[in-house]
Amino acid sequence: MSLPHAILTALLEKPSSGLELTRRFDKSIGYFWSATHQQIYRELGKLEAEGFIRALPAEQPARGQKKSYEVLAAGRAELARWTAAPQDPKPLRDTLLLRLRASAVVGTDGIEADLRRHLELHRRQLAEYEEIQERDFPPGKDGPEHRLRHLVLRAGIDLETFWTQWLTQALAEFEQAERRSGHAQEAVTPAGADRRPPV
Repeated sequence: MSLPHAILTALLEKPSSGLELTRRFDKSIGYFWSATHQQIYRELGKLEAEGFIRALPAEQPARGQKKSYEVLAAGRAELARWTAAPQDPKPLRDTLLLRLRASAVVGTDGIEADLRRHLELHRRQLAEYEEIQERDFPPGKDGPEHRLRHLVLRAGIDLETFWTQWLTQALAEFEQAERRSGHAQEAVTPAGADRRPPV
């Protein structure tokens, strides 16, 4: 149900064509609510049929011209209703956490390398968010709309910070486990002991 509301939000910020919406999703809204080109066009048709948006009249008739859409009063009212409605937080479902739990039972082969890969991906995403923050939210740009948009970006920064810190800790646990395993092996077979089987 949230994709149409994401589209209404984007169109209220700026009337756009389907292609322009797709680009804006790729650069901003898509960081926390992704959608494909086909999904956006499908939802535009539904929103128009429901009377929430309308296609703007073309400045001059041209074959194949992109249609731009704007939000009608009914669409603004629907978005306001949805924004004000209470919603429960969704429970966390993360495959990586489940795989880590499973590795305690079946062994850790392969998962440490994937933890390192995830850490690198989260570091990259964090760097991208911090670059957006520096570019789009300089000191002094603190109107109410900018503050709310910055708050959304801060959520992304805080989440990526959490994941980079947690993954760093998880990898440290793997290193400690390997050291403990090595010490245990040394205790079983002391250094310098003859490891050849008896003849």
